Amino acid sequence: MELDPDRCYDAFTTHDARFDGRVFVGVRSTGIYCRPVCRVRTPRRAVCSFYVSAAAAEAAGFRPCLRCRPELAPGLSAMDASATLAHAAAGLIDAHLADDLSVATLADRVGITDRHLRRLFREQFGVAPADYLRTRRLLLAKRLLTDTALPVTEVAAAAGFGSLRALEAAFARHYRMAPSALRGPVRAAASDGLHFTLAYRPPFDLPRLLDFLAGRTITGVELVAGGEYRRTVRLDGARGWLRVRAGKASLAVTLSPTLSGAVPAVLAGVRRLFDLDADPLAVTQALGSLAEPRPGLRLPGAFDGIEMAVRAVLGQQITVKAARTLAGRFSAAFGEPIETPWADLHTTFPDAGRIAALSVSQIAELGVIRRRAEVIIALAAAVAEGRLVLSPGAPVQATIAQLQALPGIGPWTAHYIAMRALAWPDAYPDGDYGVRAALGMCSAREARQQAEAWRPWRAYAVMHLWASLGEAEETTS
Repeated sequence: MELDPDRCYDAFTTHDARFDGRVFVGVRSTGIYCRPVCRVRTPRRAVCSFYVSAAAAEAAGFRPCLRCRPELAPGLSAMDASATLAHAAAGLIDAHLADDLSVATLADRVGITDRHLRRLFREQFGVAPADYLRTRRLLLAKRLLTDTALPVTEVAAAAGFGSLRALEAAFARHYRMAPSALRGPVRAAASDGLHFTLAYRPPFDLPRLLDFLAGRTITGVELVAGGEYRRTVRLDGARGWLRVRAGKASLAVTLSPTLSGAVPAVLAGVRRLFDLDADPLAVTQALGSLAEPRPGLRLPGAFDGIEMAVRAVLGQQITVKAARTLAGRFSAAFGEPIETPWADLHTTFPDAGRIAALSVSQIAELGVIRRRAEVIIALAAAVAEGRLVLSPGAPVQATIAQLQALPGIGPWTAHYIAMRALAWPDAYPDGDYGVRAALGMCSAREARQQAEAWRPWRAYAVMHLWASLGEAEETTS
């Protein structure tokens, strides 16, 4: 990506939030790089250089600003095929910072060669994948050191450094400071959990997103109450809970202390669920009058891919309310109990392995027709065995084809899963009743023709059409 230095400097001097996360400013006189929204004294144009990512700024020798904190900048959404692949791989890195990820593994997950992935990373982020991974680990460690009272050894493990010595060496080499320098006065660990802020690009219609989620929460697993979202978490062996509420131009996220070892994956899940990396202005420009009445409308993602997919299958050809009832029965029957601060949250949704081991009769006893029970088991088995990946970064078209190859999953269900679990902005649940109703009850063919004008943001168009119906209930036809 090429940057216009003059435009970037104007964004820096005006603190333009539209550029936040899209450009970083390196100041040669201080050796520090900042976000465009930073409120430090504006440096002269002659000492500024501009970078497409924090990783590129650090590769050029700059250290992160301690005031605007580049680690808090919002992420990016992709608008073309090449960008989509690079950002999918970057998302995998962010969600698995503590894992031993190779370029070959990343490339395989997004369905391209490692050579092609390296080239795309250079184009999109200005650095190699290894440089991007190192910067993301450093910035996560910086965030945990600044925002939590976790022991430094736990910070090192959570950020993927493996040992305290490795963390100290990385900080000395790249930030020219010791990790302890970010700690400040000694403070006690927060008794109510780990606290983080997640930034986004305004506008952001949080109330409407919470309303959407509230109608689809799984009893015992998740809840929307008092203007905040709460849920139980089962992730990579970690179990706990989280809470999300509005912050100052951000979301305030609280995690249970039991999730300290899974912070990157949990925060990545929250970002997906709330679509925090979206570019609402780009969407509005593309959708025109359809989007203008609802600025900041987001595309709800999925915190857990298998949970969302099971919920989608249970909801085939029935109302949203009925699907919610079945999902609640499913989690109560097959999930695991967990303690949380809220009496209404007490169960974790079963993982793919647990679901795959169920019998058709066990699921059918909940009031689920046998055909759908068979689909749920087959779907879970594919996920448990690694044949199917239901998270952003999976090859979209190949995943949709895999889903539709399962008996009982048609285009509507496959695209709805892609829309939410894969966070694919161009998903289009074909034949959706709510979409057709919003378009004047036109035929499915006519609806598809109209949707061509909304590419590559058809999933956002679907959200706007559903919203235009008020409390419309999506059912398949």
